Amino acid sequence: MADNLDPIDFSTFAISLAGTVSLHLNPTSGQFDLALAKQTIDIMAMLGTKTKGNLTADEDKLLSSLLYETRMAYVDAAKAQG
Repeated sequence: MADNLDPIDFSTFAISLAGTVSLHLNPTSGQFDLALAKQTIDIMAMLGTKTKGNLTADEDKLLSSLLYETRMAYVDAAKAQG
């Protein structure tokens, strides 16, 4: 089955991390965990810092967008939890 997967590049890796955040922020997923979501967002931010100047413009824009979206989703989920 793994033979059918496309090669991993920076964009698919970043999207995968954002998907993990979404899973941890979905209360119906069975994987809901605010702490793990925050940790993954922090990993994404660290990745952005460590790769600064080495990403293409599209990769940088994607990561920035994913960080914004996941951070906003985290804030919403944290508020919903009270």
